[in-house]
Amino acid sequence: MEKINWGIIGCGDVAEVKSGPAFNTVKNSSLIAVMRRNGKKAKDFAMRHNVPKWYDNGLKLINDPDVNAIYIATPPSSHEEYTLAALNAGKPVYLEKPMAVNFQSAERMARTAGEKKVKLSIAHYRREQPYFKKIKQLLDDKAIGEVRIVQLEYYKKQLSSQELKLPGFKWRVDTSVAGGGLFHDIAPHPLDLMFYFFGKVEKATGVATNQARLYNADDVVTGNILFQNGIVFNGVWCFNVHRQSEKDTCEIIGSEGSIKFSVFDQEKFFVTKKGKTEIISFDRLKHVQEPMIKKVVEYFLGESPNPCSGDDGAEIMRIMDQFTEK
Repeated sequence: MEKINWGIIGCGDVAEVKSGPAFNTVKNSSLIAVMRRNGKKAKDFAMRHNVPKWYDNGLKLINDPDVNAIYIATPPSSHEEYTLAALNAGKPVYLEKPMAVNFQSAERMARTAGEKKVKLSIAHYRREQPYFKKIKQLLDDKAIGEVRIVQLEYYKKQLSSQELKLPGFKWRVDTSVAGGGLFHDIAPHPLDLMFYFFGKVEKATGVATNQARLYNADDVVTGNILFQNGIVFNGVWCFNVHRQSEKDTCEIIGSEGSIKFSVFDQEKFFVTKKGKTEIISFDRLKHVQEPMIKKVVEYFLGESPNPCSGDDGAEIMRIMDQFTEK
């Protein structure tokens, strides 16, 4: 394989700007086919993005002989079906987060990729963004000494009755489609970063509940992680606060200082040491998945290691399940 010819299954909102265009900006990579169950919308995406082929059936796209790699960006409930179909067809897969509706499903996909010897990468794309790579470098260089604890707080306003009727929100709070609620949509990003920063998990526990009763999914989740290296993480996700109480902060506290950053607003972060605070700033990325897609293409071509394996993705699902189990 000298070039990756991508087919996208699920060319919706995520593929519109975050990922889709990047498949044509990365070296040795082209987007040649897209699929959406609504054929009219698939055709519209293809025409606007100059994609030569479109489908309304995922299996037809997978079996297209010109497509040699699959990007799956559908809701989580169909991730396993499409991933296994692609792996069984011998085509490498780049799979959106959350990897699955639960750990068991994620584990089956990771195991099948290993058994079939077909490559599988998970779209925990923050790993490759300059903003988070810089934070990891500072941690590896012990810029704040030995890390002791991590505190994450993510609070969002309660969805209105009108918002809950919109397709983009509706599936995200349907446990049969998303596996959980907004926590399952949002939390894979910071949890994978913690795994990327600090390594293997010794123990994870949590509490999850549905306070506002606006839908059938939990709207408050708390979680604690003890990493094997002794670092302790505590996270709180709440999706029913007033707008004025919204928050997105993560603070890593070490023996000599701290790093404070936002998971979703990646313009600047703060490094405090010996009473002085340094602000480190970054430009926003046009296509947030482009650095990750570049690494995935290199991996599929045998030029780089896997930037995020199926086993890694399954581990994040295991942690989420442990936070939310009743």
